[in-house]
Amino acid sequence: MKARAFAVLAAFAIASSFAAAGLDFGSALKDAAGKAGVKGEDVEAVAGAAKAVAKSAEDITPEQEFYIGRAVAAKLLSTRKPYVNKAANEYLNLIGLALANFSARPETYGGYRFLIIDSDEINAFAAPGGLVLVTRGLLRCASSEDAVAAIVAHEIAHVTGSHGLKAIKKDRLTKAVVGVGVAAAQVLGSEELSEQTSIFKDTIGDITGTLVNSGYSRDLEFEADAAAIETLIAAGYDPRALVEMLSAMKSRIKAGGMDFAKTHPDPKKRIEAVEKILKKKKLPATASEAPAARQARFKAALGSI
Repeated sequence: MKARAFAVLAAFAIASSFAAAGLDFGSALKDAAGKAGVKGEDVEAVAGAAKAVAKSAEDITPEQEFYIGRAVAAKLLSTRKPYVNKAANEYLNLIGLALANFSARPETYGGYRFLIIDSDEINAFAAPGGLVLVTRGLLRCASSEDAVAAIVAHEIAHVTGSHGLKAIKKDRLTKAVVGVGVAAAQVLGSEELSEQTSIFKDTIGDITGTLVNSGYSRDLEFEADAAAIETLIAAGYDPRALVEMLSAMKSRIKAGGMDFAKTHPDPKKRIEAVEKILKKKKLPATASEAPAARQARFKAALGSI
C-alpha cells in the first residue's frame, strides 16, 4: 500500500512540475505515471490536483491583487479601529502618494491608500495593491516628516516587491499540494496518508496571518529597507531618517511583544544593514535641516497623535 502511495505522489510531483513550467500536462502526466509505475485508475485521481498546482503558478492579475488587498485590509480593520482624524490621515496620504510616485511601482490597479490605525502598538501593514495601515504607536516614534516618510517608504516597498502576493502564492500552492494528498488518500484508502494530509492542511495560513502573526522573512524586510532608501532619496527626503526610526522603535519595543517585535527582525540588525547601504551613497556628512514649512506641517498634522 505504501509503495502505491509513493508511486502516486511521485507521479504527481513530476507531472505538476512539468505543468507549472508550461509544458503539456497530458504528456507530462502520462510520462510521469509510466516512470513511477502508476496504474491507469490512479492517474485520473491525481490529475485534477496536479492541474491545480499548475494553476497556482499563474501570475495574479492587478485586478485580483486589488481585491485580495481589500479583503486583507478589511480583515485587519475588523479587529482594529481607524484613527478618526481627517487632517492626520490626509497628511499621511499626501506623503504616501508623493513617495509612491518615486517608487518602483508608481501606480497600482486601485491606487495607493494610507490609513492610520487607532492603536498604541508599534506596527504597520502593507496589503497587496497598495493599501497601507500605520498605527498611531508607530507614528509616535517619528520626530519629523522625514521619519514618517521612512515608515511609509518601507511599507510601499512591500507593495512594489509583491511581498504579500508571494505569501498568497505560497498558500495557494500549499492548498493544491494538500489536494493531491486528499485524492491519493481516497484512492489508496490509506489512513496514515489521510492523517498526514490533515496535519499538513492545519498548517496553512493566509496573508493576514503572515502580516499579523509571523511577518515577512528577514530577507524581505531588508529588501524593503533597501528599496525605501532609494525612494526616499528620489523624493528628496533624508534616507538617514530610516535609521532614526529604527533606533526609536528599538528603544520602545518590548521583546516578545505582540507588535513589531513579533513580526520584524531585530532593529539592530536592520540598522546595521541600512547603514552599510547609506555609506555607499553620496550623502552630505551631516543631515541637512528640514525646511521649516515641512516641520511645521508635520507638527500640525501629527503633533497630538
